[in-house]
Amino acid sequence: MISLNYNSAADLRSFLDTNGLGMRKKFGQNFLINPGVRQALVCALEAEAGDEVWEIGPGLGAMTCLLLEKGFLVKAFEIDSGFSRVLGELFAGSENFTLVEGDVLKTWPAQPAAPYLLGNLPYNIAATLLADLIEQRRFFKRMVVTVQREVAQRMAAKPGSADYSSFSVLCASMYRVKPLMVIKGASFYPRPHVDSQAVLLELKEDAAASAGNMRPSCFYPLVRQLFSSRRKTIKNNLPGFFVSKCASPGQTAAEALEKSALDGGKRAEKLSLEDFAVLAKVIEDMGIL
Repeated sequence: MISLNYNSAADLRSFLDTNGLGMRKKFGQNFLINPGVRQALVCALEAEAGDEVWEIGPGLGAMTCLLLEKGFLVKAFEIDSGFSRVLGELFAGSENFTLVEGDVLKTWPAQPAAPYLLGNLPYNIAATLLADLIEQRRFFKRMVVTVQREVAQRMAAKPGSADYSSFSVLCASMYRVKPLMVIKGASFYPRPHVDSQAVLLELKEDAAASAGNMRPSCFYPLVRQLFSSRRKTIKNNLPGFFVSKCASPGQTAAEALEKSALDGGKRAEKLSLEDFAVLAKVIEDMGIL
């Protein structure tokens, strides 16, 4: 019978050594050993008993235990085969626990949708995973994630700020982004060199149902193109979007800007979510895609 003290770095290190398990840097593994932070993250989900929750990167199950204690149906995604073995032994008797082994970036599309997501996300995949979920229209009622602090700042950034990026627009297109607590390195084992931050993403009202109307298929590729060279104006970045789509990219870009009534002299960092949406709708209506 496995027994773990999730609040002690020394005990976790001893368990790993005894069982021939190691922390693999390429997976960005850090255990959250602060029990108060773990409780706060689970509470921020505001889920109820019987609700399904995706847990990304359960590690050795510290958060998993809390989720199961609250009566949630937990689907845990774990890439580390050694940790998966431990999780299988720890929660073998729970009917509310499902383990999905492998790289979550590859395994999540085959899984049915769920209303909630919780994750102490590895730094190296956090932005990619969130972007994939949004672009492929897999929406959650609420997501609570722990990410590198600079990623959290980009997620919540407003137009005109230094951190505002295509990722900011991506998140804001479907979610209200609310930064939660800053989590210092001492709350983790191994201790990371940078601070982390918890972030809450709440799905906007009727966002999932109206996503097809709100966001033309060109919306996200267009946003990325307009941010592709931050020092350039949208007038100079936009033709690149049409290079493979029409014979006269510059002329088409000028026409799109005129119809959208946007100032081509602005940079993407100055545009609001609504500005991007207007331009995407104009391009869609032009029928050249």
